[in-house]
Amino acid sequence: MPAPDLSDSRLTFTPMARISDPAILIPNARDGDRRALARLITIVENGGRASDAVLSAVFPDGGRAWTTGLTGAPGAGKSTLTDRLIDAVRAAGSEVAVVAVDPSSPFSGGAVLGDRVRMQDHVDDAGVYIRSMASRGHLGGISAATPRVVATLDGMGFPEVLVETVGVGQAEVEIAANADTTVVVVNPGWGDSVQAAKAGLLEVGDVFIVNKADRPGVHETVRDLTQMLELGANGGWSPPIIPTVAATGEGVAELWDAVGRHRRHIQETGELAEVRRHRSVAEMESALLAGMRQRVRSSIPAETWAEMTDQVGERQLDPWNAAANLLRVLSD
Repeated sequence: MPAPDLSDSRLTFTPMARISDPAILIPNARDGDRRALARLITIVENGGRASDAVLSAVFPDGGRAWTTGLTGAPGAGKSTLTDRLIDAVRAAGSEVAVVAVDPSSPFSGGAVLGDRVRMQDHVDDAGVYIRSMASRGHLGGISAATPRVVATLDGMGFPEVLVETVGVGQAEVEIAANADTTVVVVNPGWGDSVQAAKAGLLEVGDVFIVNKADRPGVHETVRDLTQMLELGANGGWSPPIIPTVAATGEGVAELWDAVGRHRRHIQETGELAEVRRHRSVAEMESALLAGMRQRVRSSIPAETWAEMTDQVGERQLDPWNAAANLLRVLSD
């Protein structure tokens, strides 16, 4: 068959990067076109009407993916553990999508792609999709767009979604509200008993991992975690504590088995349906507040906003009365 004449004016080419129509991107993405999927996720990340169109189209087909969140302090080994979990999921015959939330670059605002670099072994696997996202200053270990991206991947048919958070502290545990199973990763020697007792991570974990278990102090860490967890109410589920060495894969099979046991537990008790319903309603409320904030800001005259911010900045007016004044402007 002769090659087509590229000078023929009837031949048109539309690079995938320029396509923004969800009606074209969605079926292409479902057929395995990773460029179309990447474009869809970019649209969803950026928000706006195009994002609304994508989510409206894919949301009815979702609700089947299992979302496993991995959280913990910086340097705990979450990225390496996530990489090993990809192997476990693929060995079980399932496709998997990974959302790796990275810190934002102070220069470009984009993601610092440390997590994706650690997962390069899967780049040629058609059953694996990895997406790095910048936190963009959002607290809680994930980005504001993470729930929308997870919903998109769910609607695309991925049965497993792994979400790796930015390294978090005691209060930054938002992943627990956005995952079906939350895996908390700590290292040997992680804090003393007082530190462990007040850590918010203990309240959200469904599975606890003591990674880098080839280091001294692993037994003491498991003991402290066990004691602290015994003090809290667990609602019928006792979070297992599993030592792992992610660098070698030791303990990863046990981790994935624990995720499966937690999955079966909340499915059989009916907890899953209630948790997912609450999650969807909470995301609606969050989107509503974000939309109202944007609408309020755009409805206040620029000169009025500048006047209020100047007065607050110069301490001529407190922030609370300034806010009340701006609300009165909106109601006039």
